[in-house]
Amino acid sequence: MTTSHTSSKVTYQRGPVTLRSDSIPLSTTDARLLAPNEDASFIHSDAWRILRIQSELVDGFGALAGLGPAVSIFGSARMKPDNPYYAVGTQIAHDLAQRGFAVITGGGPGAMEAANKGAALAGGTSVGLGIELPFEQGTNEHLTMEVHFRYFFVRKLMFIKYAQAFVVLPGGFGTMDELFEAITLRQTHKISSFPIVLVGSHYWGGLVEWIRARMLADGMIDEADLAQLTLVDSAPEAVDAVTNAVHKLAQAQREGGAES
Repeated sequence: MTTSHTSSKVTYQRGPVTLRSDSIPLSTTDARLLAPNEDASFIHSDAWRILRIQSELVDGFGALAGLGPAVSIFGSARMKPDNPYYAVGTQIAHDLAQRGFAVITGGGPGAMEAANKGAALAGGTSVGLGIELPFEQGTNEHLTMEVHFRYFFVRKLMFIKYAQAFVVLPGGFGTMDELFEAITLRQTHKISSFPIVLVGSHYWGGLVEWIRARMLADGMIDEADLAQLTLVDSAPEAVDAVTNAVHKLAQAQREGGAES
């Protein structure tokens, strides 16, 4: 224990923290580390959770860093194979994989399964980012790479960090969360202006119109914010929207680098 006397008061230095009076512990940090401890409650503390979060970040970055160009595809886990959008999602992922993109999904059933299936059928990289949930969901059988997470926000970071585009199939609250996360990050220039493609005007058209009629009309967003969204109805339209936007952005970046 390292102590000193300042103004007749004993002080205790614990890393960057200075403690005085009754705050001074009776043992040092390393002594407590080495002491036998049958109480496992510490693994539920915030400090331990930070280490878990750090571990998930390191594992995620390590697994996906060499992925190359990729597209994150979102959509409902409840989508059945006989839903027309299931086939559209499969075709989109298949064609993107043929054009050299890895496909990233949440790894589950429904729309995620459709996209992973399409990428796998094309011989591409089919990634599933699984999440711990209070109910069993599991991963689909079409994955060439699985990475599992405890924390939603770490998983969402991986969807964003390693994608050049987002394709959004019909979905529920989780899909809406991922969609508006991407929109907000683009609006605030936290991520590059990569495309956000909504598949299905019948499904998404009402939402887009509400955004235009309410958010835009009331001055809550700008026209440029709404222009972030591209609404399509077919697999070829979605694939063209992604590839054209990615190529355009890459060309602008090359030209910007040449000018500097």
